[in-house]
Amino acid sequence: MNPAKSVNAAGVSRENRDRQLDVLLDLFYSTDSMPGNFKNVSVESLTPVAAKLLAHDHHMTVTLEQHHGCSVDVHVLESRIEGNHYARKITLTRQSDKAVVMFGVVRMDRTVFDEAVRDEIESQRTPLGRVLIDHNVLRSVKLSRLYQIQSAGDLVDAFGVDADRVCFGRTAMIYCDGAEAIELLEIVPGE
Repeated sequence: MNPAKSVNAAGVSRENRDRQLDVLLDLFYSTDSMPGNFKNVSVESLTPVAAKLLAHDHHMTVTLEQHHGCSVDVHVLESRIEGNHYARKITLTRQSDKAVVMFGVVRMDRTVFDEAVRDEIESQRTPLGRVLIDHNVLRSVKLSRLYQIQSAGDLVDAFGVDADRVCFGRTAMIYCDGAEAIELLEIVPGE
């Protein structure tokens, strides 16, 4: 088999995946425990709601709160600090009914932020986007790729759906003061 065409544990050939997705999934998943089968898609392949929630260069916290008409809470499922990086696997839930509206993996370069911002993010009490907004951190979000995902493992558990249910996601990068600061994998349930 040509190594450039090899298929990774998420069921997607390496040449069709971005480095961000590999890095973020490898933080919390082994080849036997992937949260789903990821397929690169265009914005035209998303449902209208998924396109509204994912195909933009804005914070997901704000986007989800506007879409659902209420604030969201963060729930950290697992976290780690390795060298200069802090990573966490999370869900965001609506405050109105506690429904999970997003599953994600975040990897932050701790050296980019001052101690107050770093400490608040690592306290795990407030969604990341809200912390950056509240601390007036100069930031921009850049969408990397969009995905259709056949759910498995953590996505099945988080969203309370059957295995292989289609969800949609994206990878993105948050730049703070011009520096690559935060890598994101953000997944929303399918309709």
